[in-house]
Amino acid sequence: MVILVTGATGTIGSQVIKHLAGQGIRVKGAAHSPQKADQLKKAGAEPVPLDFNNGDSLKSALKGVDSLFSLTPLAPDMADNANRLTDAAKAAGVRRIVRLSAMGSENKAIQLGRWHRAAELHIESSGIPYTFLQPNNFMQNFVHMPPINGAYYLPLGSGRISYVDARDVGAAAAAALTKDGHAGKAYTLTGPAAITVAEVAAYITKACGKEIRHIDVPEETARSGMAQMGMPPWLIDALMELNGIGRAGHKSAVTGDVRLLTGKEPTPFEHFARDCAASI
Repeated sequence: MVILVTGATGTIGSQVIKHLAGQGIRVKGAAHSPQKADQLKKAGAEPVPLDFNNGDSLKSALKGVDSLFSLTPLAPDMADNANRLTDAAKAAGVRRIVRLSAMGSENKAIQLGRWHRAAELHIESSGIPYTFLQPNNFMQNFVHMPPINGAYYLPLGSGRISYVDARDVGAAAAAALTKDGHAGKAYTLTGPAAITVAEVAAYITKACGKEIRHIDVPEETARSGMAQMGMPPWLIDALMELNGIGRAGHKSAVTGDVRLLTGKEPTPFEHFARDCAASI
């Protein structure tokens, strides 16, 4: 079995490679720079160059590949890149696609939902057996965007979100890529409980030994802050839509799909905070 992982050095792709390489499976990891190629080699993957806009690059990366983990960068052309990857996978004879989508991908009211669903529909029409993984917000986001002056400034109010550990998503993806019985299915991956950002801050406070708070900011303040950070308008709009549905409680569902795929219970946020305290 040969598996190609795109988005191979990111939050989820790196976890997928970790789980696959740990099973002794031959893994190709898409790399876009020599530095990332070295990172993939250390993780036990074979780095391959991949350019979503280059047909020859896609063909070369997919040569000899049995299964594909499809993850395309968050960008306005996310669905287009995913669709080109799917078409190239079909031409290469790939027999299985596991696509990283997002919880609520059927929600056409938000831009991210439209992009993710467009990629899913194209895979469905390809005829290749597929599995869709639709995770909720990642716990790791609180590490990648650490608190500022002891606080998380987020326009989420008291909205509850069932944050999921990226390590669990990686394990679920590895299972979907290597085990039978998941074709044609979509799995909503969540943590074991829906919690507020105030509760997140309390868990991190306990784990780190320093006080962390949540300050609920108005939407316009959040927009202004993102713009000052240099985020493009399309990304600000997409994130604010995501924050809006989180604030309204539309991301609070809890499922058993992590356990269904991995055989293990999803990681509680308290455990995640303890594991990652040194990085916050």
